[in-house]
Amino acid sequence: MGGIVVGALVLLAISAPVIAPWDPNRPDIRNILDAPSNAHPLGTDQLGRDVLSRMLYGARVSLAVGFVSVGIASLIGVLVGSLAGYNGGLTDGAIMRLVDLMLVFPRFFLLLAVLAFLRPSIWTIMAVIGLTGWMGVARLVRAEFLTLKEREFVIWSQAVGASGFRIVWRHILPNAMAPVLVAMTLGIPAAILTESGLSFLGLGVQPPHATWGNILNEGKDAIEIGWWLSVYPGLAILLTVLSYNLLGEGIRDALDPRLRQSIGRFVSRVR
Repeated sequence: MGGIVVGALVLLAISAPVIAPWDPNRPDIRNILDAPSNAHPLGTDQLGRDVLSRMLYGARVSLAVGFVSVGIASLIGVLVGSLAGYNGGLTDGAIMRLVDLMLVFPRFFLLLAVLAFLRPSIWTIMAVIGLTGWMGVARLVRAEFLTLKEREFVIWSQAVGASGFRIVWRHILPNAMAPVLVAMTLGIPAAILTESGLSFLGLGVQPPHATWGNILNEGKDAIEIGWWLSVYPGLAILLTVLSYNLLGEGIRDALDPRLRQSIGRFVSRVR
């Protein structure tokens, strides 16, 4: 179910220029804060712009931020975790102390501090979220490497003289990617929530570009007469986060045979 909803959201975001009924940035002073109607199914905002069109274009921004920032975080996390887990010793200790140091700072406040010195833009948001979100992936990859490097196929590869790079790239890393894939899937909704929170505070993607967060920000000033400006973006964020979480859980169940065996044993006992 989560995969179907995620696929539908991605399709809607890609098709936004085709299916959006109005220009998302076109003001219309004759239709300011119009309630949902046939002409504007999700109503209009304080400038008369169509909320449905802005929601569709906002989906493009929010999903792009999620994919790109998680890609950056995963790439850094895999590199750092592989280096720490395979080498061990002082290298592992130094890298993990750096990870612990990064985890000490609350991520959202770290983002606010960084963005206070940078000009907010979609590329800045992607980079900052990615550069502050790699620690969890690094710890996952390190844990997998510490286990896998003691396995027989790795010991045999070392015995026949395979290089460390080949062992990591061809043997250990492919077997360590299952939890990383799950972490990436679950990291996308977290990045979308972070971007929405930053945009709601006015530190994310700047107007006139539409994101779900800045639509919410604009709606808070008209909550009593324009409830749709808060309800529909909030529901979109809720549905997206829930769907990605369900998709991540499904991928985890599919890639973890031990979990499936445990569930099977539990079901057989119940019966």
